[in-house]
Amino acid sequence: MSQNTLQNGSHGTSIHDSAALRQLFGCFATGVTVVTVRDAEGRCRGMTANSFTSVSLNPPLILICVATLAPIWPNFVAASSFAVNVLAADQRDISQRFARPAEDKFAGIDWQAGKLGAPLIDNAVAYLECRRVREIEAGDHMILLGEVAHFGHQPFAPLVFHRGSYAALAQ
Repeated sequence: MSQNTLQNGSHGTSIHDSAALRQLFGCFATGVTVVTVRDAEGRCRGMTANSFTSVSLNPPLILICVATLAPIWPNFVAASSFAVNVLAADQRDISQRFARPAEDKFAGIDWQAGKLGAPLIDNAVAYLECRRVREIEAGDHMILLGEVAHFGHQPFAPLVFHRGSYAALAQ
């Protein structure tokens, strides 16, 4: 990378400028997931997340990041399993629904209970059902490590998020 390229960006911004840091993080295009769990009463809960990644193939591990102040966090701590639904390009409305507070985010959404009990959203690109392995404190978030127990996928285009907007992959 040339020195000129660095100077034309926002090189040198303070790490204490959280708005600028958030903007920088948005430069990394991500897939969009809805992470689901059942609460202690058996009700379906979920949230939109782009902090999801594979960790290991042997054993098969993934991680998600959840804000410790998020109302859904205690449900993940109490549950023995959860699911990650990788959304398809035409599921933007589902992403937006699960990103906002609502009493029943699953109302009007087609889904099935997975083998471990967490909701699996119909027509998603992929799903992973995971057993909760452990939580790791990381600043204002917790990293939730899960071992993949069941999974599936379909040949749909994924929903992508980049610089604060949804995007499409070039085919």
